[in-house]
Amino acid sequence: MKMITVAAASLNQTPLDWEQNIQHHLDAIKEAREQQVSVLAFPELSLTGYGCEDQFLSLNVYRRALSALYRIVPHTKGMIVSVGLPLRYNDFAFNTVCLIADGEIRGFVAKQHLANDLIYYETRWFKRWKAGVRSTVSLDGTAYPIGDLIFEIDSYRLGFEICEDAWVADRPAIHHGGQGVNIILNPSASHFAFGRDEQRRQLIQESSRTTGTIYIYSNYLGLHSGRILYDGRCYIAAAGRIQAASRRFSHTSYTLLSTVVDLDVSRATHIRSASAEVSFAGDTRLVPVPNVQFLETPVSSTNHGSDDWEESEQLLFEEFARGCALSLFDYLRKTRQKRFVVSLSGGRDSSTVACLVRLMLTFAIQELGIAAFKERLSYHHELQSLSDEASMMKELLHCIYQRSKRNSSVETETAARELATQLSASYYCWDIDPMVDVYEKTVSNALDLTLDWDTHDIPRQNIQARVRAPGAWLMANLLGGLLLTTSNRSEASVGYATMDGDTAGGWNPIGGVDKVFLYEWLHWLETRGPQDVSLSFSSLSHVNALQASAELRSGNQQTDEADLMPYPILDLIERSAVSMKYGPAESFALLKGQYADQFTDEELFTFVKRFYSKWSINQWKRERYAPSVLVDNQNLDPKTACRFPILSGGFQLELKELEDRLFPGQ
Repeated sequence: MKMITVAAASLNQTPLDWEQNIQHHLDAIKEAREQQVSVLAFPELSLTGYGCEDQFLSLNVYRRALSALYRIVPHTKGMIVSVGLPLRYNDFAFNTVCLIADGEIRGFVAKQHLANDLIYYETRWFKRWKAGVRSTVSLDGTAYPIGDLIFEIDSYRLGFEICEDAWVADRPAIHHGGQGVNIILNPSASHFAFGRDEQRRQLIQESSRTTGTIYIYSNYLGLHSGRILYDGRCYIAAAGRIQAASRRFSHTSYTLLSTVVDLDVSRATHIRSASAEVSFAGDTRLVPVPNVQFLETPVSSTNHGSDDWEESEQLLFEEFARGCALSLFDYLRKTRQKRFVVSLSGGRDSSTVACLVRLMLTFAIQELGIAAFKERLSYHHELQSLSDEASMMKELLHCIYQRSKRNSSVETETAARELATQLSASYYCWDIDPMVDVYEKTVSNALDLTLDWDTHDIPRQNIQARVRAPGAWLMANLLGGLLLTTSNRSEASVGYATMDGDTAGGWNPIGGVDKVFLYEWLHWLETRGPQDVSLSFSSLSHVNALQASAELRSGNQQTDEADLMPYPILDLIERSAVSMKYGPAESFALLKGQYADQFTDEELFTFVKRFYSKWSINQWKRERYAPSVLVDNQNLDPKTACRFPILSGGFQLELKELEDRLFPGQ
């Protein structure tokens, strides 16, 4: 029996923040040493951060990454540590993991399969390493092995597969299992999305079973580069069983997951099989690691199991609350902003954003405590003298209800005021009519026009939305705060937003979810809410009772769904068009299969035509929307996963063919 302690660390890194990124490594190594950890795995590209984008084309990044590596190496005496970094070899860039043992660099394993879908563009920056190939790389006059390597340590063998390597058919683990490997490390940068954690759990569990190995999976934590959220879950599996799993959505700088494993059990699982009778004589991929022995005095495991909320029947709602709250916390502190400003309309979108800010504060204080929370925001001097959650919330969130006496309703003003009060946010209310009057008079005089609602409906709606932005921006600037955008993904898909109006803001917490989800989430928050949170959100009853409306049309006759279509239908067309890449005809068939008993063919065709037309002509808007975090893999962000031409044919031919087929002779 060979019992040792192994660990995986999850780091909340910031791309190119060298000092912070190094310190997180050192802090985790120190804690691992206290727990007598023998093997410690960090995430993919952990030194630079995964989201460096085109800075991976800069030679400076490679020099800095090596310098950071050299600073970490001396702290690994008596341990085996894997660290991720980009490395140049033969004038090509590779995504690599460095294995450090007993204070010495032992070699670099290069990634064999590069992620190049959804939000990933690794082939833009890195070259793929060929399986089975080993070479040497010279760094500052010293040669180190690089490539597809297996390390032999104290008669045991350790191999790697790096993130995407584990998700392909011909993955390294298949070969490791038959080559006497006892431990497989998987350093990853796998983003959070609804349902993704369960996929990873199944993959890791099955990987350890089929290979008969100890499988150690490490991942990132927190909002990384502004668009990608990591939930921080690490896993350690042995012989087909998840032996340890870390908590998700932690507000700490890093988490360490450790557990005790029996290396001899993993060895017995596959060494005795005929397929594993492999001789390594002459195998150039085998790298002996001398002078290192696994520790044999393991301590108790840490950070195991899941929180109670993980078992919730409404897991997606819990994940959205906790994930977006963590994203707000990270965005606030990483940009060194002091406050959030929200233009609170009394509608669902802005109410969701305000509630998420309150949850940000609550979750962070629950985990860190007030003192540590203030320490994480030590640059915010006004916060340091406050000692309770309510006063801190008043400092952190400033809400504005910008009223039009002509068009705003008493109901929305009440909803906004009551919610801000219950959240303990600062609340302001002012009238926009004088500013609207000035703009309308100025431009109508210049054009010699008399404005009326029948002829100039959309421009008059838009000026009301736009006139709200300067005041909100001014408040954010005066307070040293960040104006949050409050547009959901359904609106983005059809451009149902006023540029430089309700799209104003620096970051959008809800840009990754659709309107139907927000309807359901707000009802859940009002009636149940997150587990282990004593806050009441009962004031959301005012918001949830209202019909969605921007309140921009005279007489308050405007509603979102009348302007567009029922939101469930809009979201279904969006998923068919964006995720499934359906054309208008396929989307119509999908709609008819679900809604034939509720809508006529004419109505369904109108919905399809409206979506594809608005989707096409409003790409320029999506190019200008504030960044948002991905939460369900349905991403409209043109800078990551959803590229569409600003100028296009607008599906005119496809829509005409569908119309002629449905209504011949008309």
